[in-house]
Amino acid sequence: MIKAEIAMHCHRFLYRIGSGLLMAMVACAVQAAEGLTVLAGATVFDASGAGPIQDAVVVIRGDTIVDIGPAVRIPVPAGSTVHNVHGKWIIPGLVDAHVHFFQSGGLYTRPDVIDLRRTRPYAREIAELRDRLPETLARYLANGVTSVVDLAGPDWVLDVRGLAGSLPEAPRLVISGPGLAPYLPRGLDGEHAPAVVVRTPAQARAAVQRLAERRPDMIKIWFVPRPAMDLEREFRWVRAAADEAHAQGLRVAAHATQLDIARRMVAAGTDILVHSVDDRPIDDALLAQLRANQVLYIPTLGVSQRYAEVLGQQLRLSAYERALGDPSVIATLDDMAWLFPRRGRRAAAPNIATASENLLRVHQAGITIAAGSDAGNIGTLHGPALHRELELMVEAGLAPADVLLAATRGGAQVMGRRSELGRLAPGYRADLLVLEASPLLDIRNTRRIALVMQGGRFVYCVPARLSTPCPD
Repeated sequence: MIKAEIAMHCHRFLYRIGSGLLMAMVACAVQAAEGLTVLAGATVFDASGAGPIQDAVVVIRGDTIVDIGPAVRIPVPAGSTVHNVHGKWIIPGLVDAHVHFFQSGGLYTRPDVIDLRRTRPYAREIAELRDRLPETLARYLANGVTSVVDLAGPDWVLDVRGLAGSLPEAPRLVISGPGLAPYLPRGLDGEHAPAVVVRTPAQARAAVQRLAERRPDMIKIWFVPRPAMDLEREFRWVRAAADEAHAQGLRVAAHATQLDIARRMVAAGTDILVHSVDDRPIDDALLAQLRANQVLYIPTLGVSQRYAEVLGQQLRLSAYERALGDPSVIATLDDMAWLFPRRGRRAAAPNIATASENLLRVHQAGITIAAGSDAGNIGTLHGPALHRELELMVEAGLAPADVLLAATRGGAQVMGRRSELGRLAPGYRADLLVLEASPLLDIRNTRRIALVMQGGRFVYCVPARLSTPCPD
């Protein structure tokens, strides 16, 4: 009973304070019992592509699932620690396949988009978000996100892997490190530049070789075209970068929001397309090329929409985002009202209709999709943003089951860990969520988290959503 009360207090802390979140998460974490742990009675979505498993038994030893199936087939092993989760749903831990830890999600985090450095120096913004990184990492677990992919940031972002490994509660991380770009916009071109400028094939190969020494998990091409840019010239270095990355055993993810750029990136050897194509419908030729090359597609539907909402002073965060997001970051978004009292700032209107239509075409063509929020950008909050992205993917026309596959199995493929993450099956890591209700009926039920397990440990628990005390 005492442990259940502690867990309840921790849950309240999570909702009410910012800087104390890490301590709350550590206090809430409870170790799985030695030997075998069993979750019994729930309906399981195992991300295998098959239907849900009713009245399931999930058997876990250490950090690994050793057996899973219906209770009529899987007996509960004698001597195991059994947790009754009857009436709940179990899904794999979620994967956010696109975030940026060098961005806070707040108003002052992208001076190239809105330059407010006179109000808050960029060095202060970076220092504060780095101080909050343990809390940010813990916040992902509270949102059921057990694995995260960071796609481009300053050199120091690679050190976040070590930080996560030293913390009691943090998601599994895959990080690319600095991207390769044809230029850096003013405001992101200083000490904390998230990319290296390259202009020639030789420079590209040298940049990849230098990055490879830091052992990144992949290489990111951060390619935003400018008017009058000579694309034939630029893509000579892009091809060289991709070739060198593959020679180093590294996959390549590329920023591509325009159809022509996406075509060129795939032809250059890109393994992962980051962001939706939103300027024109994707044609059959590109779909065939994506399928033939087994290119992964991360749509990030919500990020540009959030920029427009914040800068246009039309932001409407959900109750869930306000509860599970960082309150200190959310507070900065409200600064638009006094910084620009008479009007908001203009932001490019997001073409979410075209992006959504293209996502549906990509899905129907049988191309693997991974869910990514692009968290860290202005208005896109670390942790809860992935749940909003899943909702937008359903609104685009994907079935909830397909969206769940994108947020689990697809994300594991982006991580390069498809044989151990993203599914619930014998031999896979025991990363899973216990939900109050079916996410197949309503994708928003991924937010109704009762328990989070990572690597066989219960790392988050909401007592009010369980019929029994939190596991101990």
